[in-house]
Amino acid sequence: MNSFVHKTLVVQLLSQGTGRCPVLAHLSYDADDPFAVTAVFTHDGRVLACWRLDRQMLSDGLARPVGVGDVRMRPEATGPWHELRLEFLGDIRPDGGRHHAVVFAWAPAIAAFLRETYKVVRPGQERFPADELLAEILSTAE
Repeated sequence: MNSFVHKTLVVQLLSQGTGRCPVLAHLSYDADDPFAVTAVFTHDGRVLACWRLDRQMLSDGLARPVGVGDVRMRPEATGPWHELRLEFLGDIRPDGGRHHAVVFAWAPAIAAFLRETYKVVRPGQERFPADELLAEILSTAE
Protein backbone atom coordinates (compact mmCIF):
# COMPACT_ATOMS: atom_id res chain seq x y z
CA MET A 1 0.00 0.00 0.00
CA ASN A 2 1.22 3.49 -0.85
CA SER A 3 2.14 5.55 2.22
CA PHE A 4 2.26 8.84 0.34
CA VAL A 5 -0.52 10.98 -1.21
CA HIS A 6 0.06 13.93 -3.51
CA LYS A 7 -2.42 16.21 -5.24
CA THR A 8 -1.91 19.41 -7.19
CA LEU A 9 -4.75 21.93 -7.18
CA VAL A 10 -5.30 25.28 -8.81
CA VAL A 11 -6.19 27.66 -5.99
CA GLN A 12 -6.83 31.39 -5.86
CA LEU A 13 -4.42 33.75 -4.08
CA LEU A 14 -6.10 36.94 -2.94
CA SER A 15 -3.83 39.76 -4.02
CA GLN A 16 -4.02 43.36 -2.85
CA GLY A 17 -5.38 45.56 -5.60
CA THR A 18 -5.73 42.88 -8.28
CA GLY A 19 -8.18 40.48 -6.64
CA ARG A 20 -7.70 36.74 -7.03
CA CYS A 21 -5.00 35.16 -9.14
CA PRO A 22 -4.47 31.44 -9.79
CA VAL A 23 -1.52 29.62 -8.22
CA LEU A 24 -0.77 25.93 -7.78
CA ALA A 25 -1.03 24.22 -4.41
CA HIS A 26 0.91 20.97 -4.16
CA LEU A 27 -0.54 19.03 -1.22
CA SER A 28 1.32 16.03 0.14
CA TYR A 29 0.75 13.57 2.94
CA ASP A 30 3.24 11.02 4.23
CA ALA A 31 2.30 8.22 6.65
CA ASP A 32 5.66 8.74 8.39
CA ASP A 33 4.32 12.13 9.58
CA PRO A 34 0.64 11.20 9.98
CA PHE A 35 -0.62 14.43 11.56
CA ALA A 36 0.70 16.79 8.87
CA VAL A 37 -0.14 17.89 5.35
CA THR A 38 2.49 19.86 3.47
CA ALA A 39 1.24 22.61 1.17
CA VAL A 40 3.66 24.14 -1.33
CA PHE A 41 2.30 27.11 -3.27
CA THR A 42 3.90 27.85 -6.65
CA HIS A 43 3.47 30.21 -9.57
CA ASP A 44 5.36 30.16 -12.87
CA GLY A 45 7.68 27.47 -11.49
CA ARG A 46 8.65 29.49 -8.40
CA VAL A 47 7.86 28.47 -4.84
CA LEU A 48 5.88 31.21 -3.15
CA ALA A 49 5.48 29.54 0.24
CA CYS A 50 5.58 26.20 1.99
CA TRP A 51 3.41 25.42 5.01
CA ARG A 52 2.96 22.33 7.17
CA LEU A 53 -0.69 22.07 8.16
CA ASP A 54 -2.43 19.90 10.72
CA ARG A 55 -4.51 17.30 8.86
CA GLN A 56 -7.38 17.41 11.37
CA MET A 57 -7.44 21.20 11.27
CA LEU A 58 -7.66 21.08 7.47
CA SER A 59 -10.61 18.72 7.74
CA ASP A 60 -12.32 20.80 10.44
CA GLY A 61 -11.82 23.96 8.37
CA LEU A 62 -14.13 22.54 5.72
CA ALA A 63 -17.01 22.65 8.22
CA ARG A 64 -16.26 25.53 10.61
CA PRO A 65 -13.74 28.28 11.38
CA VAL A 66 -10.56 26.92 12.97
CA GLY A 67 -7.14 28.16 13.90
CA VAL A 68 -5.47 30.88 15.85
CA GLY A 69 -2.09 32.43 15.35
CA ASP A 70 -0.36 31.97 12.01
CA VAL A 71 -2.90 29.70 10.26
CA ARG A 72 -6.66 30.09 10.11
CA MET A 73 -9.24 28.31 7.97
CA ARG A 74 -12.95 28.54 7.37
CA PRO A 75 -15.54 27.43 4.85
CA GLU A 76 -16.95 29.99 2.44
CA ALA A 77 -19.85 29.51 0.05
CA THR A 78 -21.04 31.67 -2.80
CA GLY A 79 -24.12 30.06 -4.28
CA PRO A 80 -23.19 26.53 -5.33
CA TRP A 81 -19.43 27.26 -5.06
CA HIS A 82 -17.95 25.96 -1.80
CA GLU A 83 -14.44 27.02 -0.89
CA LEU A 84 -11.98 26.66 1.95
CA ARG A 85 -10.43 29.99 2.93
CA LEU A 86 -6.89 29.58 4.24
CA GLU A 87 -5.26 32.58 5.88
CA PHE A 88 -1.53 32.61 6.61
CA LEU A 89 0.46 35.09 8.67
CA GLY A 90 4.18 35.06 7.95
CA ASP A 91 7.33 36.73 9.11
CA ILE A 92 7.47 40.25 10.46
CA ARG A 93 8.24 42.87 7.81
CA PRO A 94 10.73 45.72 8.38
CA ASP A 95 7.80 48.11 8.94
CA GLY A 96 6.60 45.98 11.88
CA GLY A 97 3.63 44.45 10.06
CA ARG A 98 3.43 40.80 9.08
CA HIS A 99 3.32 39.15 5.72
CA HIS A 100 -0.26 38.01 5.12
CA ALA A 101 -1.74 35.73 2.48
CA VAL A 102 -5.25 34.48 1.81
CA VAL A 103 -5.84 31.47 -0.43
CA PHE A 104 -9.15 30.03 -1.59
CA ALA A 105 -9.33 26.33 -2.51
CA TRP A 106 -12.25 24.40 -3.93
CA ALA A 107 -13.61 22.56 -0.85
CA PRO A 108 -14.60 19.33 -2.67
CA ALA A 109 -11.02 18.97 -3.97
CA ILE A 110 -9.61 19.37 -0.44
CA ALA A 111 -12.14 16.83 0.86
CA ALA A 112 -11.14 14.36 -1.89
CA PHE A 113 -7.46 14.78 -0.98
CA LEU A 114 -8.24 14.15 2.69
CA ARG A 115 -10.23 11.00 1.81
CA GLU A 116 -7.12 9.68 0.03
CA THR A 117 -5.02 10.37 3.15
CA TYR A 118 -7.56 8.48 5.27
CA LYS A 119 -6.94 5.39 3.13
CA VAL A 120 -3.28 5.59 4.17
CA VAL A 121 -3.82 6.41 7.87
CA ARG A 122 -7.36 6.49 9.24
CA PRO A 123 -8.32 9.41 11.47
CA GLY A 124 -7.64 8.46 15.09
CA GLN A 125 -5.09 5.83 14.04
CA GLU A 126 -2.18 8.27 13.80
CA ARG A 127 0.75 7.30 15.97
CA PHE A 128 3.67 9.36 17.22
CA PRO A 129 6.70 7.27 18.16
CA ALA A 130 7.39 9.17 21.40
CA ASP A 131 9.28 6.29 23.04
CA GLU A 132 11.59 5.89 20.06
CA LEU A 133 12.17 9.63 19.83
CA LEU A 134 12.94 9.91 23.53
CA ALA A 135 15.35 6.95 23.34
CA GLU A 136 17.12 8.58 20.38
CA ILE A 137 17.42 11.91 22.18
CA LEU A 138 18.75 10.27 25.34
CA SER A 139 21.25 8.14 23.40
CA THR A 140 22.77 11.22 21.72
CA ALA A 141 22.94 13.14 25.02
CA GLU A 142 25.49 10.74 26.47
